[in-house]
Amino acid sequence: MAIMKCGKLLKQPVAALPDFLVPSLLNLPLRTRRSFASSAPRTSRVGAAPIALPPDVNLRLLDPPKRRSTITRVEPLKTVEIEGPLGKASVQLPPFVSYNIDDAAKKATLSVLDKKSRDQREMWGTTRSYLQNHILGVSEGHTAILRLVGVGYRATVEPSAITVKPEYPGQNFVSLKVGYSHPIELGIPMGVKASTPLPTRILLEGIDKEVVNSFAASIRKWRKPEPYKGKGIFVNEETIKLKAKKIK
Repeated sequence: MAIMKCGKLLKQPVAALPDFLVPSLLNLPLRTRRSFASSAPRTSRVGAAPIALPPDVNLRLLDPPKRRSTITRVEPLKTVEIEGPLGKASVQLPPFVSYNIDDAAKKATLSVLDKKSRDQREMWGTTRSYLQNHILGVSEGHTAILRLVGVGYRATVEPSAITVKPEYPGQNFVSLKVGYSHPIELGIPMGVKASTPLPTRILLEGIDKEVVNSFAASIRKWRKPEPYKGKGIFVNEETIKLKAKKIK
């Protein structure tokens, strides 16, 4: 330890810490140290998992659009078109992701150029999940069921609306009566089918899982479930834990 005093540098010996102040963990050899987790670290294998293809679903790789002869470092994205009995969908693949189809086993697999790259591993699993959701959407479809819990809560599907203008020809609207002085009217997105099998049930169907769940969330936000009386709009198997009433 060095101290400046009157322009002179004085050196003092550094005192060693007593043994009882040193953590006992540092004195252990490396082989006897144990981590907090008992399981061995393992990486995700989602991207490498094969995707089962239904017999009536076809995948086709589309060529990237041609660009002008300009110098650019951005590689064009590849597009996979999925066609099934319920419609068509497309997924964009990053340049470092490639896919292979086994026609005999009816399975599709994805691979990346560098498995050691963190960015490529992350997009590997994400792209595989997107492709799996679209294959399931064009073959079976995605659904979301909303439950309206509350006195007087009702929902209907109307061909026209008063407070909202249609975004495309033939658009239907979901009308909610959830405790406001006026009905709440929401336009149904294109590609989504809405129906009300019961006055307190809304059934959403579509081939795009992201669009279906996003529209379900936009309906839910008008009456989020509250924990005291358990009223609100619940999506699918959503539940809420009731709290005790506040007593003054």
